[in-house]
Amino acid sequence: MPREDYQAQLESLREDVLYMGEVVAERLRMGLDALEQQDGELGQEVIDRDSEVNELYLELEQDCIDLLALQQPVAGDLRFIASSFKIITDLERVADLATNLGEYAKEARYEVFPDVDVQRIGDETLEMLAMAMAAYEDEDADGCFAVAEHDDDLDALCEDASETIVRDLIEKEASDQEEVEDLMADVSRLLLTVRDLERVGDHTVNVAARTLYMVENSDELIY
Repeated sequence: MPREDYQAQLESLREDVLYMGEVVAERLRMGLDALEQQDGELGQEVIDRDSEVNELYLELEQDCIDLLALQQPVAGDLRFIASSFKIITDLERVADLATNLGEYAKEARYEVFPDVDVQRIGDETLEMLAMAMAAYEDEDADGCFAVAEHDDDLDALCEDASETIVRDLIEKEASDQEEVEDLMADVSRLLLTVRDLERVGDHTVNVAARTLYMVENSDELIY
């Protein structure tokens, strides 16, 4: 393959990874909107459209394999392809977590826990994802560290939310067994929502970590 075609393939891979990041961010936003609006139909749409992300992931996975197998890249190009492969894996997992939000939206009644601001936590994860993808696009090492620092704030928000849920649960009184069961179902879903959003943050840190490795051959942020 002529050198210019090889470079074009590398640039195409970068653009496609960025596009996948945009699609995944859209799905995450849809999942959060479904939760906020208690919109089961929108939640189902998030679930149904997950196959689009899976297909995109498989296409990009094959592109990475072809570049590795056919071009035998070295040094910076090898790190770029390997990092891109890891990044699309994390993006696909974020999309799976967005699908979880769609599932929760079909059943949730979060007004019973008004002190828990799921949307604020979700907005933090979306901001982190945008920061991570911008760092990948710009090959910005400082941006990678900024994502990791931002994750500390997200972890604190999630910890506070979980503590609030438990505190409110202790303070609530249920009049009958059916009410108790409904309440526990809401508690379970809300705790899972907080956990999944925290995991989204972890995956965005992984994106930043692989980008830092790509740019500076550093494994400082890799878990």
